[in-house]
Amino acid sequence: MVERFNPATVHAPDGYSHVTISEVGRLAHLAGQCPVDLDDKVVGAPGDFAAQTEQVVVNCLAVLEAAGAKPSDVVRSVVYVVSPDSLVLGGVWAQLMASPLADAFTTASTLLGVASLGYSGQLIEIDLTAALPS
Repeated sequence: MVERFNPATVHAPDGYSHVTISEVGRLAHLAGQCPVDLDDKVVGAPGDFAAQTEQVVVNCLAVLEAAGAKPSDVVRSVVYVVSPDSLVLGGVWAQLMASPLADAFTTASTLLGVASLGYSGQLIEIDLTAALPS
């Protein structure tokens, strides 16, 4: 259903695939998931990337399930992190790759350092597109 590969003519990526092809006719375009709880509050202490990443993973898993998809059905991901520091971005990526959501990032993925996000104190957001099983 979802094919992932890396052409030999470009660099070998760290965990993700340069190309993801979906042969499914239906896609779920999921809103960017934020590190907020059911009370719409940003979790963790100020600057706590780990707590916020954990909450975003929980939220992503919940919306994927609601759409009838699993992390392995994701065909595109974009991860936004409020930091210009590649070590911080790499730390968030490592946490994501060790999470139950890891399969979602083996597809065509983008990791971005950004200046700010929508909620005050928000440090991470994840945008997913999933191919829905037949």
